Amino acid sequence: MEGAKQVLQLSDDEFGSVSRLVVKPHEPQIGPSFYEDFALRGIQVDRVEPGLIFCTFKVPPRLIDRTGNLAGGAIANLVDIVGNALIYRIGQPMNVSVDMSISYLSNAKLDDELEVTSRLLGKIGAVSGTSVVIKKKDSGEIVAQGRHSLFSRLKSKI
Repeated sequence: MEGAKQVLQLSDDEFGSVSRLVVKPHEPQIGPSFYEDFALRGIQVDRVEPGLIFCTFKVPPRLIDRTGNLAGGAIANLVDIVGNALIYRIGQPMNVSVDMSISYLSNAKLDDELEVTSRLLGKIGAVSGTSVVIKKKDSGEIVAQGRHSLFSRLKSKI
């Protein structure tokens, strides 16, 4: 427990950096939120096909953990957002994550360029399943692979 506390303890510099953050409020549904801007700034959608999305993402300093790797939470966020993007419809209620499973297979470092591919696995009624694979663009090494189940109030065809 003490080891965990030490790892999670902020240094004075880190505490100062966080306390100086300015978060400007925004109106609902207008522009990206602080969270979206922080987590997704820099992601590029390269290609969209029915049931398939291809993106690239260069690992920025803001998403690196203390060990110099892309943070696990940032990877989970990519699985969540890019998986959800396959079934989200503008003007419709947001989908709700029902289940998410992620296998962390290797590390990504600062400035690594990643390929993020999301594939629709299927849809039954109001539940959709997606698979998201994150791999290094230069080597093809898989960083993480996730499965994401989402519930939508709509039963429209995708």
